[in-house]
Amino acid sequence: MRLELTDVSSRMNAALERKRAVAEGVVESSEADQQALRDSLRVSLSELGKARSAAAQKNRDIDESSLPDVIKDLLKRIRELKAQVDAKKAELEKVMGDQSLDPEAKRIKIEALQGELASLQGALSSANATLIEILREQDLSDQQMQEVASLL
Repeated sequence: MRLELTDVSSRMNAALERKRAVAEGVVESSEADQQALRDSLRVSLSELGKARSAAAQKNRDIDESSLPDVIKDLLKRIRELKAQVDAKKAELEKVMGDQSLDPEAKRIKIEALQGELASLQGALSSANATLIEILREQDLSDQQMQEVASLL
């Protein structure tokens, strides 16, 4: 791994040196050189990076709103909790409909999922209550209040 990083680092340094020389007019750049430079500087996102990017895209409307940051954060949290509640409900329905499970194992799974669902719903209720409390404390315009309603 160390050898690969050193190799990549040295290739990047060489490419950057070449680019500096081209920029200074010392060396002319060919189309092939430019393509080689572009090819050598590829970046790949990890699964975590991809997930974060998707989450950022999903909440772009909240981020672009004119609301205070504390309200934006709560709206994102509420959205995430709603998604988790929906996923847990779907998982519960799947287990309830699964005829291949042993009845005792099925009962245990259902109880566990119901507990998790209740916990998520409690967190969602708490987040909604906090949002209402903060909305009362903030001096929001009518337009901002409409934004909150539409983003929920």
